[in-house]
Amino acid sequence: MQEKNKLSIIMPVYNEEATIRQILQLVNSVELTAGIEKQIILVNDCSKDRSEEIILQFMEEHPGQDIRYYKHEINLGKGAALHTGIEKATGEFIIIQDADMEYDPREYNELLRPVLEGHADVVYGSRFMGAKPHRILFFWHSIGNKFLTTLCNAVTNLNMTDMETCYKLFKAKYLKQLDLREKRFGFEPEVTIKISRIPGIRIYEVGISYYGRTYEEGKKIGAKDGFRAIYCILKYGLGLGQ
Repeated sequence: MQEKNKLSIIMPVYNEEATIRQILQLVNSVELTAGIEKQIILVNDCSKDRSEEIILQFMEEHPGQDIRYYKHEINLGKGAALHTGIEKATGEFIIIQDADMEYDPREYNELLRPVLEGHADVVYGSRFMGAKPHRILFFWHSIGNKFLTTLCNAVTNLNMTDMETCYKLFKAKYLKQLDLREKRFGFEPEVTIKISRIPGIRIYEVGISYYGRTYEEGKKIGAKDGFRAIYCILKYGLGLGQ
């Protein structure tokens, strides 16, 4: 059952022992606007490190918080973890939060604002607009991101600046009606294309900060994920994956 005035924060986790406690502390400390409550949904996609141990310890230390933990027995991919989280979420609103420290949970209220003011049904946090801090990394990643966003815009007739952003906030009733199939990083273009096709949907962007990490620091997305994203844009954009 959907709970009014609650934000479900879906966090896929795969081998994030270095950052999971810190990000949970940040998410837990955020005070949401307009009396909105938080629900944290953690989906462990078969981590091989101490992620589960740290999560369970954090939950024991915060018994009064609405924190829910689910675990995949085999590694299925980020998209599959998000599918589980979306199914289990009960909040009126849903946002995606990576388990690393690349995105700042203190910016939730900025994504919520266009929704609460009655302008938006979906809000993307763009790393390419606004004046907030952005770590300087990976020229070819930025070119690839812009290419994928432009290609996605071409098939959706949107004019967004950052389709691949983690921070996507939805009214749950719209997100839950989608038939999502992509189990890995193809989730991003699939959900964008399918949400854009809901009649009358209002999609906004707000500028966010970005504290990117290197591969040595644990970044996971690679070139093959970019090619999969192109495939998904063509597949779902041309209506072949419906």
